[in-house]
Amino acid sequence: MISEDGEQLGVMPIQEAHAKAEEAELDLVLISPNAEPPVCRLIDYGKYRYETLKKQKEQRRNQKNAETREIRLSPRIDDHDLETKSKKVAEILEEGDKVKVSVRFRGRELGHTDLGREVLDRVTELVAEVGQVEKTPKMEGRSMVMFFAPKNEK
Repeated sequence: MISEDGEQLGVMPIQEAHAKAEEAELDLVLISPNAEPPVCRLIDYGKYRYETLKKQKEQRRNQKNAETREIRLSPRIDDHDLETKSKKVAEILEEGDKVKVSVRFRGRELGHTDLGREVLDRVTELVAEVGQVEKTPKMEGRSMVMFFAPKNEK
């Protein structure tokens, strides 16, 4: 048995432990039931529960959910336009969000998906310092899609 300030009270019968908890006006909580002998602790359970809920709420508040944002390109995009879009992708990655880059094919462009792959490869080169490829290029309907995630620098 462990007291409320953390000192060990030793092994004792359950009735004696209940009596000590009653005397101290605290709750007797079973910490590890599988230990031999089982370990109990004297605590104010309401206060303990309140503090754990408060800690969980604080952790949820500090947690940042990574959002996925999309940038659309064309297989016939000009060099300067591609650089501008790549800068936007880099900005988004620096903010900590993921980016979905899609190349949209229209009409006869569907016969030249290799041009879309080249565009995505050039975007990969331009954002290599701040992002990494999460999912390689893949055709989804009339679009070729690729995902980037921010680089983890720790």
